[in-house]
Amino acid sequence: MWCIGTAASPLGGITLASDGAALTGLWFDGQKYFGAHLPPDSPLREDLPVFQETRLWLGRYFQGQDPGPTPPLSPEGTPFQREVWALLSRIPYGQVTTYRALAQSVAQARGLPSMSAQAVGGAVGRNPISILIPCHRVVGSRGSLTGYAGGLEKKAALLSLERAGLSRFAR
Repeated sequence: MWCIGTAASPLGGITLASDGAALTGLWFDGQKYFGAHLPPDSPLREDLPVFQETRLWLGRYFQGQDPGPTPPLSPEGTPFQREVWALLSRIPYGQVTTYRALAQSVAQARGLPSMSAQAVGGAVGRNPISILIPCHRVVGSRGSLTGYAGGLEKKAALLSLERAGLSRFAR
């Protein structure tokens, strides 16, 4: 049974989704692909333990702290999307990577000579668990803030909150 909940943040309202045990979705209210996999009759269940854990995690995060391990996550997607999301989950707090670097990692893991950065970008953009699966930590090759379903202003705010340095990129 799918359930939804809510959380507040300094960047606006957040909607949470769960299968009852793990977090399956986290979106800024109104963002692109908002609730893409949720049945329309999902009941509101603010009291789920995974929602309580997620709110605590978000509280630490929005206080500018490394929030540590995430609550249980179970994003729905294709095998390729889940592969990319697993790579996103390995980007450390306060650091960034590029779409190109992610594509190279996917290609290497698959034993391929190359992988399309655009294909990886498509998977990054459909990440159903924003912030906890940190798609905001992926930038363009020169440090440009591109491609965030929640909006570029939110991406910039999240990176600023983490004090993620973009100084290694040429401008």
